[in-house]
Amino acid sequence: GDTSSYGNPIVTVGERGLAHFEIRRAKEGDEAGAAAGDDGANSDAVLMDDDDYIPPDEDEEDGEEENKAAEEPDDKHGGKEIVGYWEDGLAIYADGTREERPIEDEAEVEHRKLLEEQSSDLDREGLWEESFGGHTDSKPYGPMSVGMDIKFPGSSHLFGLPEHASSTVLQTTHGTDSKYHDPYRLYNLDVFEYELDETMALYGEIPVIISQSLSGGTAGIFWFNPTETFVDVYGPNDDGGIGDTAGHGTTTHFMSESGVMDLFLLPGPDPHSLYEQYGRLTGRVSLPPMFSLGYHQCRWNYRDEPDVYAVHEKFEELDYPYDVLWLDIEHTDGKRYFTWDHNTFPNPVDMQKKLDSQGRRMVTIIDPHIKRDNNYYIHKEATAKGLYIKDKSGTKDFDGWCWPGSSSYLDFTADKVRSWWADQFAYDCYKGSTPALFTWNDMNEPSVFNGPEVSMQKDLRNLAGVEHREWHNLYGLLFQRATASGLIRRNPDKNTRPFVLSRSFFAGSQRYGAIWTGDNAAEWSHLEAAAPMLLSLNVGALSFVGADVGGFFGDPDAELMTRWMQAGAYTPFFRGHAHHDSKRREPWMFGDETMIRLRKAAMARYALLPFWYTIFREASV
Repeated sequence: GDTSSYGNPIVTVGERGLAHFEIRRAKEGDEAGAAAGDDGANSDAVLMDDDDYIPPDEDEEDGEEENKAAEEPDDKHGGKEIVGYWEDGLAIYADGTREERPIEDEAEVEHRKLLEEQSSDLDREGLWEESFGGHTDSKPYGPMSVGMDIKFPGSSHLFGLPEHASSTVLQTTHGTDSKYHDPYRLYNLDVFEYELDETMALYGEIPVIISQSLSGGTAGIFWFNPTETFVDVYGPNDDGGIGDTAGHGTTTHFMSESGVMDLFLLPGPDPHSLYEQYGRLTGRVSLPPMFSLGYHQCRWNYRDEPDVYAVHEKFEELDYPYDVLWLDIEHTDGKRYFTWDHNTFPNPVDMQKKLDSQGRRMVTIIDPHIKRDNNYYIHKEATAKGLYIKDKSGTKDFDGWCWPGSSSYLDFTADKVRSWWADQFAYDCYKGSTPALFTWNDMNEPSVFNGPEVSMQKDLRNLAGVEHREWHNLYGLLFQRATASGLIRRNPDKNTRPFVLSRSFFAGSQRYGAIWTGDNAAEWSHLEAAAPMLLSLNVGALSFVGADVGGFFGDPDAELMTRWMQAGAYTPFFRGHAHHDSKRREPWMFGDETMIRLRKAAMARYALLPFWYTIFREASV
C-alpha cells in the first residue's frame, strides 16, 4: 500500500540483508560437547537462582595452597617462580622482577594473517577454542554470533556507544575515507593506561545509538545484548557498498558474539521524548544525596587516621569546600573487604563520627574479588553457601588473581548472591561502618590480573550454568545494584539514599549511582578527552559521571591542575584522585597562589549546588 503519508523513515533495519544469527552447535563426534550443549543453553537463565547448588567439598578447599598463582608455561617465564600478577596482567616473580610485555614482530603478524586468510576449513583451529596472549578460550558450543545492519536515513550525525576515549560524534570505521580502521568494541575491560582517540573497549558499555538530523529529528536504537559486541559505522561513500551512496544517511552494523536479537527502536522525535522512551526501558537516574554533588577528595591511599585528620583539618583551615574523603584498598586488612587495618585505622567509627560532625562523609572501596582465605569470614561463608562463579566445568570455584592475591568472584547474576551481598552492609556485619560511610565499587568489569585481557575467561560458568561470555557486560551493573541495595537495607527505618561509585557499567546503571571514566593520566590530552567521554556517557543516559580531576597516573603541574579543577567543577561527579606513585596533590601542595585559584573553582561549584540538585531531581522523575 501507499506509505508516503507516513513521512520519511527515521530508522531502517536489515535493509542491506546483513541480519544473521549463528546458533550454538556440538562438535561432530564430540559426545561430551553435545551433552554440554544442553547445559545452560537458555540465555534467559542468566539471572536465575540455583537453590540446588552443592558447594565443593570443604576438605578440597582447605587443601588448596593459599595465594597460589595460576599455572603458566615454564618457557614463557624462563623457569622463574610467579608470586603474583600486576594490574596490567604481567607476572611478578619471586626475585622481585616483573614480566616484560611481549612484542609481536612484523613477521609474526604477517604470518598469522596469512594463515587466517588461507584457512577455509570450517572445522579449522579457532572455531572450538582460541589461544592468545598465553590464554585459551574454549568454545564448547562452537562459533556463535548475532548481527544486524541498522540505517539512519537522512542523518550524518550519530552519537553513543560509550565507553570510548574518542569524540562524542561517532566516526566512520569502514571505507576508504574512514576515520578509524577497527569497529567500535563494546566489552568491559580493566584497561591499564588506555589510549586516546581509539575504538578500543574500556570499562563499561551501552549499546545505544542516537541520531540527530534536520529531516528526521531525534531517533535512536538500543541493541540489548550484554555479550562482546562490535559496531561498524559506514561512511556515505563506502566502497563496500553498504553505505548510503547518495550521501543521505549513515549505516551501522552490529555484531555480537552470542545472545539474541533484542532491538528497541526509539522514535523520538525530540531528545526529551526519546529519553522518556529510553527511561521506560532501562530506568531513570536516581536522585543522588546532596553531599555527593560536592567535591570529593581521594587518593590511593591516605595512609592512616592521622593522615585523614591532617587532610581534613587543612581543608577546614583554608576554608576550602569539600564533602567527602575517600579510602582506597590499603585501608583494609590485607585486601579483605568489609575489614579495616587496625594498625593504621584502629578507630574507624570515631574517625567517621568526627568528620560527620563537621558535615563530611567518607567512602571506602569494596571490590567483587574475594581473598581465598579460609579464616576470612566473607570467603568462608561465600564458599559454604556456593556463591562463587565456577570454572568451565561448572563444579569448582573459579580461582583468579587480583589485589588480594588468589581470589574468587561472587556471581552477581544470581538473586541469592545479590541479596546476601546486600546483607553484608548491615552495621553488625560491616564492623566499623556508620551511616556516614558510603561505597566505591572498582575492578568490576570484572578484573582478573592473570586472565585474558586482564578479565575473566569466557567459558566460566555462573550458578545457572551459563557461560560468562553470555553475561560479561552485565557484571558491573549487577554488582553496583547489589551494593546500592545494601546501603538502603542497612537503614530500614529511614528513607536514606545510597551513594555508590562504579567503574564498570551497562544500560540501566544510572539507577544505582555514579560512574567515572577510570584510570586517566595527568596530561593535557586526557583533560581534552574528558569532555567528549562524559558527553558520550550522557548519551547513554548516565548523568552522574565524572573524570578524575588532575589525572590518575602521573603528576600534573600547577597550570594543568588549575584548568582541570576549573573544568571538573562543571561536571556532575567532581572528584580529585591519584595513583599511589603520584606526588601528593591536595590543593595546598601547589603553593598559595595556585591554591587560591583551585579554591575559587571549587567555590563556583558550590554556588551552583541548588541548580545541580534541581536538574537531578527533574531527571529522576
